[in-house]
Amino acid sequence: MRTLRKAGFLISLLALAGGAATAADHAVDVDPRIGTGGDGHTFPGATVPFGMIQLSPDTAMPDFKHGYKWAAGYQYGDSSILGFSHTHFSGSGHSDLGDVLVMPLAGAVKLDPGDAAVPGSGYRSRFSHASEVVQAGYYAVTLADSGVRAELTAGRRVGWHRYTFPAGQPAHLLLDLRPSIYDYPGKVLWSNLRVRGDGSVTGCRLTNGWAPGRTLCFAMRFSQPMTSRTLYDRDTDAPYKGFKGPGHQSEDHDAQDGRALEGVFDFGTLSQPLVVKVAISTVSETGALANLDADGAGWDFDARRQQAHQAWSQALADVDVDAPDTARKQFYTALYHALLSPTLSMDVDGQYRGPDHQVHTAKGFDFYSTWSLWDVYRAQQPLMVLLHPDKSTDFIRSLLAARAASPFGILPVWAFGGLETWCMIGYHAVPVIADAYLKGVRGFDANEALQAMVASASYGPYGDLADYMKLGYVPIDREPEGASKTLEYAYDDWTIAQMAKAMGKRDIAATFGKRAGNWRNAWDAKTGFMRARLANGSFREPFDPAVAGYGSDYTEGNAFQYSWYVPQDVPGLIEAMGGKARFVDKLDGVFDAKVDPAHFKHVEDITGLIGWYAHGNEPSHHLAYLYDYAGAPWKTQQRLKQIMDSQYAARPDGLAGNDDLGQMSAWYVFTALGFYPVTPGSDEYAIGRPFVAKAVLHLANDKTFTITAAPFDALHPYVGEITLNGQPLKQPFLHHRDLVAGGELHFRMIAAPAGAAMQASQGR
Repeated sequence: MRTLRKAGFLISLLALAGGAATAADHAVDVDPRIGTGGDGHTFPGATVPFGMIQLSPDTAMPDFKHGYKWAAGYQYGDSSILGFSHTHFSGSGHSDLGDVLVMPLAGAVKLDPGDAAVPGSGYRSRFSHASEVVQAGYYAVTLADSGVRAELTAGRRVGWHRYTFPAGQPAHLLLDLRPSIYDYPGKVLWSNLRVRGDGSVTGCRLTNGWAPGRTLCFAMRFSQPMTSRTLYDRDTDAPYKGFKGPGHQSEDHDAQDGRALEGVFDFGTLSQPLVVKVAISTVSETGALANLDADGAGWDFDARRQQAHQAWSQALADVDVDAPDTARKQFYTALYHALLSPTLSMDVDGQYRGPDHQVHTAKGFDFYSTWSLWDVYRAQQPLMVLLHPDKSTDFIRSLLAARAASPFGILPVWAFGGLETWCMIGYHAVPVIADAYLKGVRGFDANEALQAMVASASYGPYGDLADYMKLGYVPIDREPEGASKTLEYAYDDWTIAQMAKAMGKRDIAATFGKRAGNWRNAWDAKTGFMRARLANGSFREPFDPAVAGYGSDYTEGNAFQYSWYVPQDVPGLIEAMGGKARFVDKLDGVFDAKVDPAHFKHVEDITGLIGWYAHGNEPSHHLAYLYDYAGAPWKTQQRLKQIMDSQYAARPDGLAGNDDLGQMSAWYVFTALGFYPVTPGSDEYAIGRPFVAKAVLHLANDKTFTITAAPFDALHPYVGEITLNGQPLKQPFLHHRDLVAGGELHFRMIAAPAGAAMQASQGR
């Protein structure tokens, strides 16, 4: 029944019946350009929810020393396009990918991209944003230097291109297997390129990047026959290339191997557009061809574009919001970004590549990778549990499958293409699993999951867990960023205890419940901050709470930001800080401090500053909601408005920091609805205030949960009363079990903070 409510299906069914579609088509509210400028690091190209393909323009692929700005391959402020590649991260801080770069060329062929500052010096082309059409599942642009109109759309495993060439101009397609996002000499270890007898082009590339030894294969077909083609090995540095294969000229080659391969495919003058379809595989060319056969039938580009649009209409129909056009655009674009990762990483036959670099087969589930777990456990994955619990099942089975193939026997930390990168800290696959289980997601082996969680929390060589298990903290003289690691390990341990308790595993619950209290070992009552200790038990000196940076006491943060990271025991933290009044005052001090953003110029991820609060980075994301726990919910409401007004906008620079595979966007979605999962692994949400007048959640159990606010205007920014199904809520917290049961949460909005005067008179 639930699928019949989906907008995409309703539109299709009503159209077939000859009637008018009445369901909202939320895909039209999405603007993928939001976040493509500044530090958002999103991409504007074509993809489908959790799809394997992210087909998008690349404006630069600089070396890793200067590549932060182009982590998604595209920057809105650039004026030329290098080409269109098939794999991208959405909002990552570090990066890779940019696989299978193609560029349509009209007339003369140039084999190098050239200098962006010198038009015509290479195959890159200038473009204007006025010629771009950017929609969910579709991207189009006119390449000004060649006059080619480029259009892109995507399916789950296949990227679709349509190129309209100027009349009378010879049409070519260039394939360049050399460049990558975050490029550098030697990144491409090996590649191969082959033109098959039926005109299909296949190949693979092995790269030594963020995920070392990553294999990406592809298969490509064209709607028009080639008139000729040329394969090149542009490698001039190899001291030895072996013996030459068949063919005297580059155009004679049916296949080419090397580290710097290009192919140019010629089609003469065309009277109709050239359609190109490309499938990818992490396994093999054979797998890519099978993906192309299964998911890439026919040549109807417009039909594929409509299918991508319907996929987004269906996915976004889980939430209907009543809001002005700009707010709708921000909300549905945020939801769109939250539905991009993790990405499918499996061929149609179930084969995928695991962290052991071997090929495995998924049975009974789809294998997903692209796990920015340090980020997404906070809000993006809890949002999937709420809106897509069926996907959460596949996600968890994917995590468990990756652990089963891990040479280290632990869950992923930051993985893509099935491979581990070891980026960031903690073992945050653990709260993803615990949160889903404790909110009722099943379909995976809970005993296997708990075993994997315990194994990940007990593997001594990882992040100095050996000392953590022995001392109760991570000593800074043996492991960098010891304060952050101690705090994050303690939270992860708490989620293990919660899941073990729910499963009746008392011994495990007791062990990890005790470890969850290790946050106290980082607390320095003298300074009032979380700090790193030495192995001898003393705090590291000298100490400056403002210091942040790699190798310091903290991970992408400082003491002002990390001293609040005890989501599993906020009441304990309030007590340690001296009670509710001091807690609130100290929290106010974080937001109200005068901080020069240049203070963090050496830590590129710390952006979106409001005082010391850094919304552009995840350790701060729960801070505004902590006022709820100290009896000052109106301050949560104040801070949330401050954040929403200053950190998000419906513009290319509308994200204050990296979207981090949907985490920044998921924060926005939850906050706009009026509540947030401060502590994943519990079934509790902290309530803020809604930023839409009405929202209806269509849940997986055929229930609906409606959120309303009235009066909803700028004159009434505070919450006077909250009712759940007509009954007043006495505390600013909502339980997942109440939400999924269906019903209505109503906010009575008022002009002035409720309770502030009373709290002041009572001395808080």
